[in-house]
Amino acid sequence: MAEVCGEPTPYGFQSWLSRAEWDADAVRDDLRTSSRQHLGAPNGVLVLDETGFLKKGHHSAGVARQYRGTVGNVDHGHIGVFLSAASRLGYALLDRDLSLPQAWTDDRERCRQGGIPEDRRVATKPQLAQPMLARAVAAGVPATWGTGDRVYGDHRPVRRWLEAQPQADVLAVSGKAYGWLGVQQRQVNTLLASWPVEGWTRLSAGDGAQGPRWDDWRGVALADPVAPPWRRWLLVRRSLSEPTDLTASVVLAPPPPTLEEVVRVAGSRWTVESRVEAAKGEVGLDQDEVRSWTAWYRHITLAMWALARLTVMRAGTMAVEA
Repeated sequence: MAEVCGEPTPYGFQSWLSRAEWDADAVRDDLRTSSRQHLGAPNGVLVLDETGFLKKGHHSAGVARQYRGTVGNVDHGHIGVFLSAASRLGYALLDRDLSLPQAWTDDRERCRQGGIPEDRRVATKPQLAQPMLARAVAAGVPATWGTGDRVYGDHRPVRRWLEAQPQADVLAVSGKAYGWLGVQQRQVNTLLASWPVEGWTRLSAGDGAQGPRWDDWRGVALADPVAPPWRRWLLVRRSLSEPTDLTASVVLAPPPPTLEEVVRVAGSRWTVESRVEAAKGEVGLDQDEVRSWTAWYRHITLAMWALARLTVMRAGTMAVEA
């Protein structure tokens, strides 16, 4: 960026990220307002997800060997938790938080050197995600649905918080989760082991890198410990290439959502995952050259703004073409 602007060194930009006086959270709030105005649409979806940022060394705030769910391995770097908004107009990152490993939160001197606030303690990804959801709901982000992977679906406090809003959601769950089928509480693994062979519907959950993502889908009603007319279902996905590969999500919504609608919501999570990965190349989401806590939030927030701007431009182009 310094080179493009004709600067002889990057020091000015580095100072802007690290030492200049400005509020990254206020800029984030402006971004949320702008995204709501330009990309908000009926049947929007709030998507919870996390992504990894490869980083060498040991001094950057929050850096450690951590599991990266998007690629399924352990690498040295940061983990960022994100809240995105998805609609027919496009996708935007609305909020972000840096996951701190316990090795950091247990070492207060190391935290001070990284500029980490004194009151920041270890928190799980769902614990970081819940305040983001609360901020989006309070700001009036137009979203009929929420979704997230099993990291969030297995976390009962997040599910209870969404129910209390009330917020319709499709949250993936692991086989260790439980659901009420009739008067019996059953583990998801047990339900999937006896799942019927017939009665599936083939649907696309959205486009992937190689075109539409086709799978077989089926739902079953669960017991409803929520106020009518809201209902709860177990949504099951069967892979076409591996028919024994079954994954489940818990759906909470007022009737009558169609299977096609619920599958669309579930698929928006995978679409956002691919857009976040693309953002690393398009707007340098993972190309920060900073070490401090403050500078990480500033870099990520500015990259989120750049991504939103590109998305709005694309949405405008699509509207003209339509």
